[in-house]
Amino acid sequence: MKTIRIAGVPEHFNLPWHLSLENKEFESQNINLQWTDVPEGTGKMCQMLRNGETDIAVILSEGIVKDIVAGNPSKIVQVYVDSPLIWGIHVAAKSNYKSLVDIENTKVAISRFGSGSQLMAYVNANNQGWKTDNLQFEIVNTIDGAVEALSNGTADYFMWERFMTKPLVDNGIFRKIADCPTPWPCFVIAVREEILEQQPETIRKILDVINKKTASFKSIPDIEAVLAEKYHQKIEDIQEWLSLTVWSQNQLSKEMLNNIQNQLLELKIIDKIGTFDEIVKTV
Repeated sequence: MKTIRIAGVPEHFNLPWHLSLENKEFESQNINLQWTDVPEGTGKMCQMLRNGETDIAVILSEGIVKDIVAGNPSKIVQVYVDSPLIWGIHVAAKSNYKSLVDIENTKVAISRFGSGSQLMAYVNANNQGWKTDNLQFEIVNTIDGAVEALSNGTADYFMWERFMTKPLVDNGIFRKIADCPTPWPCFVIAVREEILEQQPETIRKILDVINKKTASFKSIPDIEAVLAEKYHQKIEDIQEWLSLTVWSQNQLSKEMLNNIQNQLLELKIIDKIGTFDEIVKTV
């Protein structure tokens, strides 16, 4: 049996993987797929790919594109979620910040440098016409770290997936002042080049299993209730999230890769454009 390590965020987007693991669908293909939850997010997973701590990452598009351009020896093998990620922009519930205008030139909490929470702070600043050079960051590692930082005032706002953060809004810990959707598909599947060279057939089988699962995911009986219970969400929030979320079974297109890179270059997040073949590989 082939052992492959995979990493992803502990969020509702990744339930298809967990259901496939529970149902032993990878084992039936003679694959021992070992899942690791990474609450720190994309920056941490980029590091894990570089260090050989994971073979596959289900990871934010902008973060892995940035890191591959910077030398991460991995490739994007397909899009996982085609719809945008809706980032909520959150402040402490008791803060005086009421709107986006109020948080210009304040400090943003991020999970780590190179994370989606940092990159989207640049996207949001650009959308608002702010000077991106003025952005200040406080590294908080996880959503729990963000709660602490916003509560004690070491950071002023925090951008994270809107629905996963909503329980903190409902419980009066955070207040959401705006949304900032990604201008591209949110999650892709990235694989270390060494694994792609050594075990292309294994990666193909893994993609086949997960693509079958995501294609039928919304029609699984009582899936809303399963999601709501597992991720501590209200059923109406899960229903809204499901209506907005589109999984993909397709490769990242050249046009979309160009779109991502052009925006990252404009924001000075990358200093050069990588070629399609340097970043993407179809298995």
